Amino acid sequence: MKIGAQKIEEIPSPKSAEWGSDTIADFLRNTGIPFIALNPGASFRGLHDSLVNHLNAKGPDMIMCLHEEHAVALAHGYAKVTGLPLAVALHSNVGLMHASMAIFNAYCDRVPMLIIGANGPLDAAKRRPWIDWIHTSADQPAIVRNYIKWDDTPTSVNASLESLARAWDIARTAPQGPTYVVLDTEVQETPLSEKTMQPKITVGLAKDQSAASAESVARAATLLASAKNPVLLMGRGSKDLEDFQRRIRLAEEIEARVITDLKAGSSFPTKHPAHVPGSGFFLGERGQEALRAADVVLALDWIDVAGTLRQAPTGESRKVVSAGLDVPGHEVGGVSGLVKGENLRA
Repeated sequence: MKIGAQKIEEIPSPKSAEWGSDTIADFLRNTGIPFIALNPGASFRGLHDSLVNHLNAKGPDMIMCLHEEHAVALAHGYAKVTGLPLAVALHSNVGLMHASMAIFNAYCDRVPMLIIGANGPLDAAKRRPWIDWIHTSADQPAIVRNYIKWDDTPTSVNASLESLARAWDIARTAPQGPTYVVLDTEVQETPLSEKTMQPKITVGLAKDQSAASAESVARAATLLASAKNPVLLMGRGSKDLEDFQRRIRLAEEIEARVITDLKAGSSFPTKHPAHVPGSGFFLGERGQEALRAADVVLALDWIDVAGTLRQAPTGESRKVVSAGLDVPGHEVGGVSGLVKGENLRA
C-alpha cells in the first residue's frame, strides 16, 4: 500500500453501523485517509471505539501521540511530503488549546488537514456533573477561527457527515489549510434507528482548483516575452517531477534569473545556472542586485511579495506579475499579519 493512496476496496468491510460514531468512522475510511493522529480523550470516546471495534482497527490506523500539538504537527509533516491531508482528533476545548500553535503553523504553511474536535453534550440537560461542563463550549472553534479555513459544530448524525464532507473538500482545495469539525458526544453515542447515507466524496487531491483567467495569463505572457531582465520569485510549488521540469523550462525559455525562499521549500534546483545564490529567509546581496536590475518580476505563489520588493527598491519602472493564492486565502482567514500588500498584479 502506498502512503496516501489507500485502496478502499482492499479493506475488509466493517460491520453495519449501530452508533453515530460508526458512520463517522465509515466516512474516514471512505476518504482513503490512512492514519488519524490523536491523543485519546473522553470527548471523542465514541469515535475511538468505532475506529477500533466497528472498523476492526484496520484503517484508518490510529497514531497515538503524547500531546495534541504533536498530533497536528505530525499531520503537517505528512501533508508536506505527500500533498494529502491526514485526520487529527482533538479532545474538546483543552485539546484544541494545546494544538492551537500547531494549527497556526499549518495555516501559515497552507497544508491540508482534517481536524476533528469534540464536545460534551451541547444539550446542557444531558451533561454529567462537572466533567462535561468543563469540556463543553458554546463556540469551541472560536479559539482557532482566525487561522483555519472553515469550521462547523453540527448537532445530528447526518449534519455531521455533511460537515465532514465539506471540511474534507475545503481543506484540499487551494489555498489549502486545516478545517475543523466539532463532534457532539450525544451525536457520537446516538443509537441509529435508520440507515444513514454517506456523502459522495473524492479521494486524493481535489479536482477543482483556482485558476487564472485566460486574459491574465496572456497579459503576463506578453510581459515576460518582451522582458530584457526577467526575474522569477519561485515560491510554493508542486513537488511533482514534471512540474519541476516545467519551471526549469520556463526560466530557460525567457532567460530569467530565479530566486527561491527557504520558507517555501524546494521549488527549483539551486545548482541550476539561472538560480541566484544566497537564498534564505530574506534576500541576500545577490538577490537584491537581481531584483533591482529586473524589468519584469514573476512571483509564483511567493511568500510576501511586497516585503521582498521593499528589500530591493529601484527608481526604474518594474512590472510585477503575482501568480498566487493570497487573495482567496485572505478571504478565508482572519490573521491580519498575513494579508499585507501581497496582491500586486501586472
